[in-house]
Amino acid sequence: MAFDPSRTLRGALAGSAAAAVWYAQMPLDKRVFRSDFDDGEALAELAGGTSAATGAVLHLQNGALFGAVYANVAPRLPVPPILRGPLAALVEHVATWPAMALIAPDLARDGRAFLQSAWRHALFGFVLGELERRLNGPAELEPVSDEAVASNGHGSAAHLVATR
Repeated sequence: MAFDPSRTLRGALAGSAAAAVWYAQMPLDKRVFRSDFDDGEALAELAGGTSAATGAVLHLQNGALFGAVYANVAPRLPVPPILRGPLAALVEHVATWPAMALIAPDLARDGRAFLQSAWRHALFGFVLGELERRLNGPAELEPVSDEAVASNGHGSAAHLVATR
């Protein structure tokens, strides 16, 4: 897999933006799911800090890192583009949720917190996937045959006649 710095940077930007959307909607989903689970607090605790700002910065950084990796992997995923972001984020959610037992054992067994986190990951993935797709476009362009192209930019008249 070739590393494309521009694609990676745009993916990181999309990931940070998606993490910001996640973070901005957290007060609402806390009410909807009736769970006080806060990702920023969990990240701050994991990093040994107590500041909400530390947690927010770590959350945006994690989003950027995930977005950078996603931007390079997503074009190779054999699923429709609209599903790539949510699928990648939900796989990450399910894979990392067991680690919650190390930070907050009671929370790790809380079904509402699990579903709340799944919602957040799905939202993050959707925003990430759409932003990354719009910023980066397709990974590779389809080659165009010489017969279909003319130097005037309108295509070959012979090709048009031959394809009728």
